[in-house]
Amino acid sequence: MGAGPVQRIEISRRALVRNIGEFRRAIGPRRKFLAVVKANAYGHGLLEVARVAAASGVDWLGVNSVDEGLALRAAGIGAPVLVLGYAPLGALEEAVRAGLRLTVYNRETVARLSRLAAAAGRNVRVHVKVETGTWRQGVDPKGLAAFVAAVRRRPGLVLEGLSSHFANIEDTTKHDYPRRQLAAYRAAVRDLAARGCRVPLRHMSCTASTVLFPEPGFNLARVGLGLYGLWPSKETLLSCLLENKEPLALEPVLSWRARIAQVKRVPAGAYIGYGCAYRTTRPTVLAVVPVGYYDGYDRSLSNTAHVLVRGRRAPVRGRVAMDFITVDVTDVPGVRLEDGVTLLGADGRERVGAEDLAALAGTISYEILARINPLVPRVVV
Repeated sequence: MGAGPVQRIEISRRALVRNIGEFRRAIGPRRKFLAVVKANAYGHGLLEVARVAAASGVDWLGVNSVDEGLALRAAGIGAPVLVLGYAPLGALEEAVRAGLRLTVYNRETVARLSRLAAAAGRNVRVHVKVETGTWRQGVDPKGLAAFVAAVRRRPGLVLEGLSSHFANIEDTTKHDYPRRQLAAYRAAVRDLAARGCRVPLRHMSCTASTVLFPEPGFNLARVGLGLYGLWPSKETLLSCLLENKEPLALEPVLSWRARIAQVKRVPAGAYIGYGCAYRTTRPTVLAVVPVGYYDGYDRSLSNTAHVLVRGRRAPVRGRVAMDFITVDVTDVPGVRLEDGVTLLGADGRERVGAEDLAALAGTISYEILARINPLVPRVVV
């Protein structure tokens, strides 16, 4: 790592560009490619990822909040930006000024946007989200036609897209439920078309559905986790293989590096860390690493996870503290102060993956990545 902070997140430009290329080929030339960079680009760094993506064949960027969209604009990123999450009424004026696309499903939002668009003398492009079975955001299909008609009547609003979201496509190899959602979405599109409304952009996909259901009726593909080189789940990869589809050659983009803050020798029988949660069984060499649960390294990884030091696996001993972990480097020769430590990523032939930590923590790789503290520096390498 050299001089500088005691930890950092490294973003592989080569891996990110490779993954974008894999999905670009899977999506095909006729569909727009939206890279989902919400939640600080799944922990990878909003601006760092967005800049590379915008220069590497991605057409659109998707964010969760107006604030994320404004950050992209402030950084000079001019690509179309769609706010996928809720836009508070008080944030709509800034969103209009920045030319953000907005996902709408509340009449109050539609009314406020129309007034703001008229006042600004500009059109605002909106995407209506229809509920198909996730029961989160979205307009009930029974009221969709009336809602869309209200949007189209409002001055200053342009209906640009119709979206929805799958509820259960990643954690299963049985896809009856997503197929029912897909059928509900198609029915909504047909009903609107029968009423004289052909929505320009139709999108429902995520990483898993982009691979498993390359729906010809969609013309905008939203790709999230796969962009960062991870499969959403083992079941998604298995489904791909069972359906005789060639898996995409994805490569993890993120590495989490730190430096050793102290090396110390302790006797057999020494208790390590808070709660005396680990007791050494032999004379032990410990490395203290200045990373803890404040930084996003989950406390449940206490006494279970490994890090990489000098290309070898070293177990975490004792509890993960707020700002530190302690690892056993007895079997790693020659460890010194400020040697590099890999918490996520590869070192030599060894690798620690987000899916590995997720399995130990009883969660999903999304959470392992997205919870990395935004204050940890991100560097594109």
